[in-house]
Amino acid sequence: MEFLRDEPHGTVKAYYLSSAIWMVLGTLAGFTGAVELIAPELLGNIPWIVFGRIRPMHTNAVIFGFVGSALIGSAHYIVPTMVRAPLYSERLGKATVWLWNFSVAAGTITLSLGYSQNREYAEWIWPIDVMILAALGMVFHNLLETVRRRKEELLYVSVWYVFGALVFTFFIYFFGNAVWNPSTGSITGIPDGILAWFYGHGVVGLFLTPLAVAIAYYVIPITCRAPLYSHTLSLLGFWSLLMIYTHIGTHHILQAPTPTWLKVIAITGSIAMLLPVATVLINLWLTMRERLPYILGDTGGKFVLAGTVWYLLTCLQGPLQSLPSVQKITHFNNWVVAHAHMGVLGFSGIIALGGMYFILPRITGRPLYSKFLADIQYWLVLLGMSGFFAILTAAGLIQGNGWLNGETVYRVLPEIHVYMILRLAVGTLIVSGAMIGLYNVYRSLYSSGTGRETS
Repeated sequence: MEFLRDEPHGTVKAYYLSSAIWMVLGTLAGFTGAVELIAPELLGNIPWIVFGRIRPMHTNAVIFGFVGSALIGSAHYIVPTMVRAPLYSERLGKATVWLWNFSVAAGTITLSLGYSQNREYAEWIWPIDVMILAALGMVFHNLLETVRRRKEELLYVSVWYVFGALVFTFFIYFFGNAVWNPSTGSITGIPDGILAWFYGHGVVGLFLTPLAVAIAYYVIPITCRAPLYSHTLSLLGFWSLLMIYTHIGTHHILQAPTPTWLKVIAITGSIAMLLPVATVLINLWLTMRERLPYILGDTGGKFVLAGTVWYLLTCLQGPLQSLPSVQKITHFNNWVVAHAHMGVLGFSGIIALGGMYFILPRITGRPLYSKFLADIQYWLVLLGMSGFFAILTAAGLIQGNGWLNGETVYRVLPEIHVYMILRLAVGTLIVSGAMIGLYNVYRSLYSSGTGRETS
């Protein structure tokens, strides 16, 4: 079958094109939701795009469609390269791409039709859950068989992070979506809330984060033309991430009657996350010391560097907002929305784009179609993300302080209306960057020329 044709790097190419398409669709969904926050009646309350449906369509399309596809695609290049063995099966890889895309598309459509589970970030219904788990299993099998045929004895840290992400994501997804209970995708009572945030927090920290860090560990030493500062330090970061991150999701529900011991574990674990984050960033930044011009001169390297900065900001803010005294102001408002954008778009998303632009010339055998367009997308996404962070953080602080002082919700809404307008304006930068990226990726993959710009 043509769509399963065996060709070198065909799986990576398919994931990258998928990611670029989903970035456009996902950001357009977010843009639609932003419009509805300003003028709820403007779009006529069309049922399949009302805010309650468009919001989960946006989050899942971005997490799994845009960022997830790019990260998994890069993993299919990094693992074979680091173990010096070809991908076990390009046909299996392409079949996985089709299943992954079908799952995300079916999940998006069913959400628009009102079929949903009562889980934030896990709204897809049971058949979608099963397909996602099957796709993750197929990716794991393909990469594991690749590693079993390796010619390189030493498993570089990027390989560790890729397999850690696949294993932990499978189980986090299975338990977080209560797959054994297909009628509701949930259990009951407080344990259900704990399970929900075990997933909601884990899908960012143990799916997107390890794969993004794997890309950073691969790209930065190559662009810097220098060996990794410390392989031992990289493994310390890997194991500490897996040991600490799994149990901190409860810090999202400190106001709920969850067991006190679990709250304490969640808070202390959140603060302890500074350890794996510090080891990653110290290791990467010491690798690039005195070599910053090399990074900034490489399109993919520049994206990855920006992503590491957002990783620092995200993981400084995370432990801070896990403290009950801080949550009195920051929880249940746009502060949390700003933080979520930092983790998914600022850190994981920008590194995903960096990995894509770094690897594309290596799988096509020619330069990017346009380095200029990639640079434009870089600045649009970076400025857009910075705008999201500033605007939504300010709106969240207004909401949090108002509620702390006894203001009702309807009294606070007019105060943040201008921030929602600014949010929409900044969103145009992200949507524009997504469209430019789709054009550039498509032309880089399928243009017969040698590239429009190579410098």
